[in-house]
Amino acid sequence: MPHLENVVLCRESQVSTLQSLFGERHHFSFPSIFIYGHTASGKTYVTQTLLKTLELPHVFVNCVECFTLKLLLEQILNKLNHFSSSKDEFSTEITCETLNDFVRLFKQITKAENLKDQTVYIVLDKAEYLRDMEANLLPGFLRLQELTDRNVTVIFLSEIVWEKFRPNTGCFEPFVLYFPDYSIGNLQKILSHDHPPEYSADFYAAYINILLGVFYTVCRDLKELRHLAILNFPKYCEPVVKGEASERDTRKLWRNIEPHLKKAMQTVYLREISSSQWEKLQKDDTDPGQLKGLSAHTHVELPYYSKFILIAAYLASYNPARTDKRFFLKHHGKIKKTNFLKKHEKTSNHLLGPKPFPLDRLLAILYSIVDSRVAPTANMFSQITSLVTLQLLTQVGHDDQLDGPKYRCTVSLDFIRAIARTVNFDIIKYLYDFL
Repeated sequence: MPHLENVVLCRESQVSTLQSLFGERHHFSFPSIFIYGHTASGKTYVTQTLLKTLELPHVFVNCVECFTLKLLLEQILNKLNHFSSSKDEFSTEITCETLNDFVRLFKQITKAENLKDQTVYIVLDKAEYLRDMEANLLPGFLRLQELTDRNVTVIFLSEIVWEKFRPNTGCFEPFVLYFPDYSIGNLQKILSHDHPPEYSADFYAAYINILLGVFYTVCRDLKELRHLAILNFPKYCEPVVKGEASERDTRKLWRNIEPHLKKAMQTVYLREISSSQWEKLQKDDTDPGQLKGLSAHTHVELPYYSKFILIAAYLASYNPARTDKRFFLKHHGKIKKTNFLKKHEKTSNHLLGPKPFPLDRLLAILYSIVDSRVAPTANMFSQITSLVTLQLLTQVGHDDQLDGPKYRCTVSLDFIRAIARTVNFDIIKYLYDFL
């Protein structure tokens, strides 16, 4: 489909696979499809665009918004009921609290004339949150086609691999489809496609090439890169607008944009200031540290959760393992330091240097210090690998019992305190040496 190829770029293989699975309208499709990949890999966009372009009846639900069973089931049924009823017909709100009621009501709704003899698609975005709901929900959705005896396909969109979903009791296996990360060539093609009509495609492509050259090593999120491209483009073409350079004078354009891209590096993945504030900063050539909300980031350029991972690694390196209960368990009771202080522990742990720790302990501390609930996604583990690559952590061997990797934090206390200030975390009260 030529129109679809122009809208969905660099995902030809995935689009072709989904089209093959969908088939014709009246064909029975695969009962359940599991699509996974990192953030901003095109899962939601491709699925929504394909269903809208093919004009297939579908319901799209975000599991973050529908965080209870009742909300989720009612959202699906009400959207489907609205889809099946005519524009002039008034549709009442449907209430549903159990999966059995959902199956019964789903059968009634899909009897509508405009839903007969065609596949109905239910798309569940952020599907990893289904694991926190009732145990029968995920197996029920996986075999909804069988339970309802209707032509329905449930599509799961997640950042987590299917193996993390599979129940111990077994279940119907979905068709698994992986969306890999975009390569630098893919990002160049996608971002260049958004060029403003008043400028040539080659001029904007040259700008995107410069942008990726600066940010690709620290940021591969398409949404973030697109935001950065829109935000900094007026500054890039400023010499052209003023008549000081032509579109082909890349050296002068680069010299003009370079300091502003360095400022933008300090706030990758963050939205501490609005776009209008950022434009004012560029216009006035203000130091980012002078704007409210941009103080410590001038020295620390790490993604949000990488900072907490590094803080957790520091605590694991310099605190004895048996003090974790004292610092990170809410109801640990009263524990006096003098009661469990050994002779060889009288020396400061900061003088002895960082000690290695297993991955399980790092993650346990991380989950304790982060305010929001963090899922063990592939993105989270890749951030740990990135910290090792940056030599902020070192991998020192494997755990003898669990055959897992061990790490050691290599940064100083001053560095980690600067990191902690950027996320409003008081690290001192969690350090054993400062009790």
